[in-house]
Amino acid sequence: MTNLAHPRLSGLGRNPAAPRDVLVRLVAHRAGRSGLTQRPGRLEDAVVEALLAHGDRRSSVTLYGDRVSPEMRRRIAEHPDPEIRDAYPDFVRDMVERGVPLGLDDLELVYARPRDALARAEDPNLRAAIANVWHDRPPAVQAELLADPDPRVRAAATRHERPGIPPEWRERCLADPAVRANAASRVPLTAEQFERLVRSGDEGVLTAVADNPHLSAEMAARLADVDHPSVRIAAALSRHVDAATRDRLYALVEAEYANGSLEAEMALYWYPAEPGWLRETPLDERLAYLDCPHTVFRRVLASCHDLPEEAWRRLDDDPDPRVRQIAAHRPDTPPDVLERLVREHGDIRPGPPLVEHSNFPRHALRTFVDETDPRVRRLALHDPELPARDLERLAADPSLRGGVAAHPNATDALLDRLLSDPDHNVADNAAANPALPLDRMYRILVAAGL
Repeated sequence: MTNLAHPRLSGLGRNPAAPRDVLVRLVAHRAGRSGLTQRPGRLEDAVVEALLAHGDRRSSVTLYGDRVSPEMRRRIAEHPDPEIRDAYPDFVRDMVERGVPLGLDDLELVYARPRDALARAEDPNLRAAIANVWHDRPPAVQAELLADPDPRVRAAATRHERPGIPPEWRERCLADPAVRANAASRVPLTAEQFERLVRSGDEGVLTAVADNPHLSAEMAARLADVDHPSVRIAAALSRHVDAATRDRLYALVEAEYANGSLEAEMALYWYPAEPGWLRETPLDERLAYLDCPHTVFRRVLASCHDLPEEAWRRLDDDPDPRVRQIAAHRPDTPPDVLERLVREHGDIRPGPPLVEHSNFPRHALRTFVDETDPRVRRLALHDPELPARDLERLAADPSLRGGVAAHPNATDALLDRLLSDPDHNVADNAAANPALPLDRMYRILVAAGL
């Protein structure tokens, strides 16, 4: 990350064009080590040697796996200083203790045992860590985790769709407070199980039940009467709900939102579920949702790539920019549609940049420099050959200088100026730019006494 006191050193540590001797000299400074830890790929042995000699626990945490050569891994494992020798293993153990997900390879490497043995480890935190990330575990291992005496392990074993809850375990899981919500959102429910969960009154369980993709029409109708915003929206997303009922449920939640309900706001604008079932319905049924007043349905429809041309024309003019963005990610989006959307709204997130779409008119990027909206002007930086005069113009905007500092066509003079920018991230990006002249790298080192 950027070092606030010495951003040029942290940036130089990230610079992919920095030669070995520059990197070795950077190791002597904490800010340089901070940048070095962010470099992708394997570090040269000489750099690792310097880190072992001058480094600290923070930088040593990154010296593991393919980041270092086998010889350096052996050297680290035998290092006399535990702050270096144990930095990465201690980090992994701390993450396990905190319940932070880690990769299976990391767990097996640090604990030096195969995953099936770790699933039976004495430490429940470790068993939970394995249950949380080993998604293709065998049925026998899953059964052991579902029967684990620690509720954290059982919760982790049911948190993800895979490997799932076997039929013979469903009733037991639905009765277990530690995993009830996880199971209620995923397993097919009998009428008796459904009623028992609804009568529980537990909002978390109710919301989980409402998300269950296996609900019958009768169950969906029953949930429509539950007085809770998230449950109402979840019920409105059901394939079994007719348009009139869906509109009524949305209207109830919107009225609550108008009265200042935070729960209603979360249900309307932050609820993560979507009517994914719509993608599986016949085309003529899907097309009926072109006129749906509820945006999430049009967003799902826009993610289908088999729509007729007339449907695409309507989605490309949808009042919701996110619907238009999703539609624009289809393989054959016309160039003018892509350019118009970007000019009007910038590059909407989340999702891949629209300016990287294969049909995007790359020649238009340079013209974005003249736009007044900074969100659009920023996209001009996607042109790797943007002229220096345009980079100078963009650099006049403080919100764009960080991108200018990282641009491959930045001139020596521009980079030199940005290295002294009061914004630490701008200076860091300028120092990390591969176009930075070698003599300027050495001057940065000398100025820092390295």
